[in-house]
Amino acid sequence: MFYRENGQFKTSYRSDQQILPITQDRIAMGVILAVAFILVPMLASEYIFKAIFIPFLILALAAIGVNILVGYCGQISLGSGAFMAVGAYAAYNFYVRIEGMPVIAALLMGGFFATLVGIFFGIPSLRVRGLYLAIATLAAQFFCDWAFLRVKWFTNNTASGSVSVSNLQLFGWTIDTPLDKYLFCLGILVVFALLAKNLVRGAIGREWMAIRDMDVAAAVIGIRPMYAKLSAFAVSSFIIGVAGGLWGFVHLGSWEPAAFSVDRSFQLLFMVIIGGMGSIMGSFFGAAFIVILPIFLNQFLPALGNILGVTISTAAVSHAEFMIFGALIVWFLIVEPHGLAKLWSVAKQKLRLWPFPH
Repeated sequence: MFYRENGQFKTSYRSDQQILPITQDRIAMGVILAVAFILVPMLASEYIFKAIFIPFLILALAAIGVNILVGYCGQISLGSGAFMAVGAYAAYNFYVRIEGMPVIAALLMGGFFATLVGIFFGIPSLRVRGLYLAIATLAAQFFCDWAFLRVKWFTNNTASGSVSVSNLQLFGWTIDTPLDKYLFCLGILVVFALLAKNLVRGAIGREWMAIRDMDVAAAVIGIRPMYAKLSAFAVSSFIIGVAGGLWGFVHLGSWEPAAFSVDRSFQLLFMVIIGGMGSIMGSFFGAAFIVILPIFLNQFLPALGNILGVTISTAAVSHAEFMIFGALIVWFLIVEPHGLAKLWSVAKQKLRLWPFPH
């Protein structure tokens, strides 16, 4: 009853192909954007911005990039952290070495060079798949870790390998406070999410999904596997590279190669699995889950230990976090392979019939 679609007729192809064809969805999206752009800046504290909202926005953007490659095209990748590192260090070098380089231009150039690296390491996908492709992309992770640690030019000849940026400006707007950083990341995320949603609904997105479902059959009906797979690597790497630049410039401010280790690659893959593969919305669900769960455990487990009279150390909380992540991934793969996005879809279907049981 809440989700009733009766009377919502479409009179043109354009209206029939909207991203949100149901009126209730459009109203809900408008409310979410109003809350994100107006209510959150008014109510949230600096700690909430730094600890939750800014990491969530950047990781959601990176998860969208991973989802395009893994969820929509079916190409397993463990090199997402490497693509984030390429985007961050390329953006850093453009920003530092070119006087007056706008921060948005540096981020886009970082994404461009991440695209080149992604295409190069995506070439093995033309011959191998599955576990073998995952190992090939893992090689990208190890190579980039070595390059940014050993080649001093990438880090502007710093002895420790640590780099930092400051005084971020965009058309006269100084991005220095947590609120400014939040609005900057939110604007970029909205633009890229809209572009990604339209992309996966278009011809190229259908080619990716055909390759994912059965590449031999896709080739038989005229889809070029090389173009589809490499374009997925290119688009995915570009989005991940921009997210890497944001992670270094906005969230960290100062970073070293360890900030984009293989742990980051696994974290992004976990987001896609938990949130839902082949779903843009699932990227948001997965990022929110990964960001909020550690904060929840850091508050809940010590409080539970105090109630039970047991002292739970920070190391124990960290180990429990890994155990819970692993258990949840196994649970989602067994019970609901399509993740939280599928559960949300089922909930919407139930709302269409509520209060009736079937």
